[in-house]
Amino acid sequence: MPNRRPLEAVVGLAAEHLAELLDAALDGRGPALLPIPADVPEPRRRVLLETMRPTSVRTPEGVAALADGVPVADGTALVIATSGSTGRPKGVELGSAALLASVRAATARIGARPGEPWLCVLPTAHISGLQVLLRARLLDAPVLHRSFDAAAVAAAAGHRPHVSLVPTQLRRLLDAGADLSPFRTVLLGGAAADAGLLTAARTAGARVVTTYGMSETCGGCVYDGVPLDGVAVDLDEEGRVLLSGPVLFHGYRLRPDLTDRHLVERDGRRWFRTSDLGVWEEGRLRVRGRADDVINTGGHKVVAAEVAALLTRLDAVAEAAVVGRPDPEWGQRVTAVVVPADPAAPPTLEQIRDWVGAHLPRYAAPRELDLRAELPLLPSGKPDLRRLSRA
Repeated sequence: MPNRRPLEAVVGLAAEHLAELLDAALDGRGPALLPIPADVPEPRRRVLLETMRPTSVRTPEGVAALADGVPVADGTALVIATSGSTGRPKGVELGSAALLASVRAATARIGARPGEPWLCVLPTAHISGLQVLLRARLLDAPVLHRSFDAAAVAAAAGHRPHVSLVPTQLRRLLDAGADLSPFRTVLLGGAAADAGLLTAARTAGARVVTTYGMSETCGGCVYDGVPLDGVAVDLDEEGRVLLSGPVLFHGYRLRPDLTDRHLVERDGRRWFRTSDLGVWEEGRLRVRGRADDVINTGGHKVVAAEVAALLTRLDAVAEAAVVGRPDPEWGQRVTAVVVPADPAAPPTLEQIRDWVGAHLPRYAAPRELDLRAELPLLPSGKPDLRRLSRA
């Protein structure tokens, strides 16, 4: 497709205004959109604009044209900036057809009906928040916009909305004693959810559906381990997850090299080669963790997310993340960053090592315990693993 469509960066707009622009982007009446969070520091914003090269920038004050902007392909409606594993921004180009295929498949899977409200507590500069707007648009449904706060979200439950959350948000709702039964659906994604959290949420009345996906697949495309209609899942020889179907992105903005590396031909169809490791369990996909989050300690490879999931099953642990930190002897040492369930009685390193060692090879047991009052989070709500690995 020829590159003729303008790309407009949008910064700091009210959600209602963004939704109007999104409508125009999807049906071709307006430019493609590059959403940028309003709270992004100015140096980072400059990097995004220099890397993504939009043709204009829209703020609440108006629209400014950019002389060095580069149009996108005619079929592109959205460009989602994502840092990926390196911290360098990438632009994921999404077409209208892929976005609508994703919305139709997702709403059909959960049985969402026209007019049923949606609660948006996720950033609308990320695909997860934008998907809430898109689903409501398709179903002619109202959107309730809230900054995430346990009390505010619990109050909004009275409207009986569908809601998308990340595990940290769900856990904080449970810790606040929120009644989750009024929500029609709790779509849980962004990171792996441990079994204990899911059990507690369902005991509290939540209809939880776990989702797996990323910007490159227009958001979640595997629900409760089962692909959405039209989506195919496979594993390559390394155990990496491969995804195919109408929800795939066009490519990475101005990065044909990166596009060729991740969009591959296999068995006569196009597949997205993800950075995630997966395994089939009873016919359902279980994501073990990211390949680039594998910790190499003393020559052994440890999947950090698997260790973190184990730790959250301990009664003494409220939240946990696992990272590799530099170590002169082991290369990387497995480090558990833990928020205790009771700050007065935190788990010990010995307890954590014994617990992990009882379920995984002993080399996977953490050699360092870092106790925190809370985990630092990215704007998307995921734990900031890069920051934790440097701490």
